[in-house]
Amino acid sequence: MSPIAQSSLPNKLDVPLRLSALLVLFAGVGLGLFTLSSAAGIWLGAWDYRTGLGILRMANTAGPYLFWGCLALGIGSSLFAMLMAHDDRRRLITYAGLGIVTAALGYGIPESFRPPAGVNYPMIHDITTDTDYPPQFVDIVPLRGTNSNSIVYGGAENVTAEELAALTKEAYPDLVPRVYDERHADVYRRALNAVETLGWEIVSADFDSRRIEATDTTLWFRFKDDIVITFGTQSNNVVVNARSTSRVGVGDVGANAARLRRFFALLDAQ
Repeated sequence: MSPIAQSSLPNKLDVPLRLSALLVLFAGVGLGLFTLSSAAGIWLGAWDYRTGLGILRMANTAGPYLFWGCLALGIGSSLFAMLMAHDDRRRLITYAGLGIVTAALGYGIPESFRPPAGVNYPMIHDITTDTDYPPQFVDIVPLRGTNSNSIVYGGAENVTAEELAALTKEAYPDLVPRVYDERHADVYRRALNAVETLGWEIVSADFDSRRIEATDTTLWFRFKDDIVITFGTQSNNVVVNARSTSRVGVGDVGANAARLRRFFALLDAQ
């Protein structure tokens, strides 16, 4: 006979307990796979980011109910199996555990894309440290194609250049030109090292023209965001400006600003 058939539990409780553990397993794994499909479809070329975002939104809507349901039912069924010394308790606890873990992933991944509590990011996607004279893209332009956002600063339909500058200064006041009392060659070398450390794809790096252009591809939705870094001179000091802009979308949920912060943190740390 199977281990479940030999259970010390009354027969009428044996089947519901087993079904509860299986329900947690299937519900949790189902939510996890559904959430992962939002990115997997993009990686495999089955759909674009819009469909992926739609799937993630649905997972985000159903996630809390499925996760907390799996957690409660999984813990309950596991404790009951242990207290009743169920002959198949290890398998049932494993089923419940796998369901809870995958449900947590399916719930947690969409939640990770939400802004922190109390933080409202402006609906912009083009961030620069110099809003008066934004660094211009040159070598990246042909790579962006015809369906990408405009590279003209303030060229989006929802915002003018003046509004974009004001929103940037209000939301990201720390993103300003960086001034270094060093040689151009040293600052340029450190900046190039920072770009390589961040894993950005370098499109062009020319010390003579004092500029670096690169592309950063996000992990989940494979968004491609472009960066340009320039090196100017001010009273014998080196002035570094950077600009990061998304190829698609309206708002970036702070992603471009976070990218520039990571770059400057590495530049200053060297």
